[in-house]
Amino acid sequence: MPYYLILALQAFCIYHCYKNRNETFWYFVIFFIPALGSIVYIIIKAFNKKDVEVIQNEITTIINPTKKVQDLEKVLEFSETFQNRVNLADAYLEIGDFNNAKHNYLKAQEDNYKVDVYVAKQLIECFYKLNDFDKVINYSEKIKEKVEFKKSKAQFYYGLSLKELGRLEEAEIQLRILDQRYSNYNERVTLAKFLMEIGKKEDAKELLNDIYTESKHMTRQNKRNYKSTILEVESLLKTF
Repeated sequence: MPYYLILALQAFCIYHCYKNRNETFWYFVIFFIPALGSIVYIIIKAFNKKDVEVIQNEITTIINPTKKVQDLEKVLEFSETFQNRVNLADAYLEIGDFNNAKHNYLKAQEDNYKVDVYVAKQLIECFYKLNDFDKVINYSEKIKEKVEFKKSKAQFYYGLSLKELGRLEEAEIQLRILDQRYSNYNERVTLAKFLMEIGKKEDAKELLNDIYTESKHMTRQNKRNYKSTILEVESLLKTF
């Protein structure tokens, strides 16, 4: 482990130990066994029980993605509530089971006199992934004046569904709303490709140039997260 990383790790552990008034012997462990001692301290003292549970749950989800669904099904059997039904639907959506997710969101919505915005947004995603574009538009138009809908993933699916149904002018309006600087990179690339398809190449080029310029000022983490998006932007710009 590089020397400066060990120093940073030691500094964090000492600060955490002091702040939380942990046992004095931990200072000796951190000082005299720098790397290993710091790692042991973090595992035992810096992570609280909740942190450990979160990590365990994430690992379990990766190994057995349906376990969360099974657990939430048991919770729902014990207590049939709106929130428990939505939690189960969310779990199905997370593993890409859009039909079961849709079924449970609709079931949750049955007893509500008014449309729940969160459930509607989740249904919009389900319907889009199931290629039911008419339903996407139907649900989008029920909530499109809500603040939670504007500039959301649901609005993106709304725009794409309008495009699929040939309502190109309306699609452009919805997709352009998502053109926000230093955010929505994937959505903006999709918009640029759409603009190219409908013959607005100069608009598309300008948008791609904006994204490319912004990429030069991204944090290191964002550069990693959006590496494929940036490469696609560079590739698309070469076509002009």
